[in-house]
Amino acid sequence: MTRLTDKIAVITGAASGIGRAGAIVFAREGARVVIVDRNAEGLAETADLIGDGKRIHAVAADASREDAVKAVLAETQDVFGVPDIAFANAGVSGGTVPLLEQTVEHWLNVLQVNLIGTFLMVKHAAPVMIARGRGSIVLTASVAGLRAGAGGTPYSASKAGVISLAQAAANSLSGTGVRVNAICPGLIETGMTRPLFELARERGISHEIGRLNPLQRAGKPEEIAAMALFLASDESSYVNGQAFAVDGGLSSALPNRKPVR
Repeated sequence: MTRLTDKIAVITGAASGIGRAGAIVFAREGARVVIVDRNAEGLAETADLIGDGKRIHAVAADASREDAVKAVLAETQDVFGVPDIAFANAGVSGGTVPLLEQTVEHWLNVLQVNLIGTFLMVKHAAPVMIARGRGSIVLTASVAGLRAGAGGTPYSASKAGVISLAQAAANSLSGTGVRVNAICPGLIETGMTRPLFELARERGISHEIGRLNPLQRAGKPEEIAAMALFLASDESSYVNGQAFAVDGGLSSALPNRKPVR
């Protein structure tokens, strides 16, 4: 597999779930990958799964803080070189606190990680890419940013912001050769959503998970990583400023009553 041969990538939120799956597939496709997360133990597990110390470098850092993002990108250049790919994937769910019980502090925490942290990766990865006239920045948004009902209010608002950020950033970087796109995952089993899946298993209703989309199943982190791989690779060289739903078709229709059979 050589779709990312000689490419250098940075992936945040890589200690589990979509970020881990992305790191594995990027490395498999020939990239040298810097993986970033606050969870140092999870990062070590991701590195072990890849198993090639020459292709993987782990940095325990908070991707929602500007000094940390700047340090990660500087370390990437020191270890591997100028990044060709930045996959801003780190995120938090914000839980299920009812709207009228949410606090400003709650909102600030979710926005800081999901939206501000994503902006910081764009802000600091783009300049080094611009200097070489090329680069791909991939942002993890969510179907919750497209429609209500797929997440809590601050989470949904933050992911709508990520979609808008991809569009605005792509246009702000017009003529530089740097592309910015977003992925909108549907229901995927990750560390963030695992409690939902575990509860369904305990109740014997695992078959109900994902039943609202036309494929009638939940997705896998590897299926999101496959889209990230496409957007990171030169195969998507004419794709820019877009948000791609990878959700089994969930966002393709308005709510409807199923016909009686």
